[in-house]
Amino acid sequence: MRPIRPLFSARRGRSPRRRTSPVLAAVGLATALALTATACGSDGDADASAEASSASAGDGKITIPDNIKDRLKEHGIDVDKWKNGEWKNWDRDDWLREANDYINPIIDDLWDPDRMREAEDPDRGVEENDLSGDQGVTDPEPAPVEAQAVPAGYHENVPEAGKVFFDSPEGTMVCSATVVQDPAHPGKSNLVWTAGHCVHAGAKGGWYRNIAFVPSYNDGAESAAELQGATKEEVAPYGVWWGDWAQTSDQWIERGGPTGGEGASYDFAVIHVTPEKGGDGKSLEETVGSALPVDFDAPAVSQVGDITATGYPAAAPFDGETMYRCTDEPGRLSIEKSNPTMYRIGCTMTGGSSGGGWVAAGSDGKPALVSNTSIGPVTAGWLAGPRLGSEAEGIYTAVSKKYATQ
Repeated sequence: MRPIRPLFSARRGRSPRRRTSPVLAAVGLATALALTATACGSDGDADASAEASSASAGDGKITIPDNIKDRLKEHGIDVDKWKNGEWKNWDRDDWLREANDYINPIIDDLWDPDRMREAEDPDRGVEENDLSGDQGVTDPEPAPVEAQAVPAGYHENVPEAGKVFFDSPEGTMVCSATVVQDPAHPGKSNLVWTAGHCVHAGAKGGWYRNIAFVPSYNDGAESAAELQGATKEEVAPYGVWWGDWAQTSDQWIERGGPTGGEGASYDFAVIHVTPEKGGDGKSLEETVGSALPVDFDAPAVSQVGDITATGYPAAAPFDGETMYRCTDEPGRLSIEKSNPTMYRIGCTMTGGSSGGGWVAAGSDGKPALVSNTSIGPVTAGWLAGPRLGSEAEGIYTAVSKKYATQ
């Protein structure tokens, strides 16, 4: 077995020791350096669990209750100064770790085209010994499946897909994500599904900051060179949507780490978003025209046909600007006996693809989100994602209910 790593991306020239991993991005005041196990690579423990955080923001104004402001001051953080650049300070004692500490006020135009383009893979790797244990069965390593470029006009092909941007101590980072349905608001969802490591750093950190989602990023599939000088409308044709609340598993928060490890089986998160500029009153789902259902009772591996993973790989040989996907029959990967077995497929996508949605025929036979990219080998070739069960459903339901009356 080759070494594996989480998949996310960091700004060029500022990422730690590089291997290959999916890119994750988060925008906002939340300290959310959550790893996407598939595409990141960096040394560190792999315990993971995280219960989500919450952030309150709207129309560029910070709307944080006084009791939360008081708690943040205990960390040395004055939210009234946050938007003037104080979010750049990353003293370890000031990590916002607990769910009640998550805040992510909108900073207008923080995510401009240049800053989005510079976000890349931080490469945090998982070593071979992190694969010890067997919950039941680990199938043979799948043959690599060459990632295929999604045709230009992403909105026409995969309208639910996009990129998540965020700030971490290592720099500006990016992940992939998917618009999912909201049972509390049929047809009007503002929910986004991604990896836990794209919002929270896990056991040794806290929430990332400035988490934002850009659906159909670079819809025209322009190259990095062609995007030089591009307008915000060209790279974000459906706007920038800030995370005003994020939630991940307790397991990720408690045991997650730079290399995925024990937290990889619980490496998922749900973000509730709001438009940066106030929008036209339409929800995210109405704006992009689609949202995927989430299947928390997906068939066992032996009963699943093909799974398609989609994302924006950023580590070489990819540049992070264009969307790719892989389709393969899944196998099983067990990392820890006590944790759920993960899905695994052959795929050459690298860091930056973290958090991207995995779509298959759900329990009702219709296309549904059944997983997300979490971890992958340093040398690429395959990806693994968590099976979505009761823990994932609990997070999804909690975020939906939180905004049910809004």
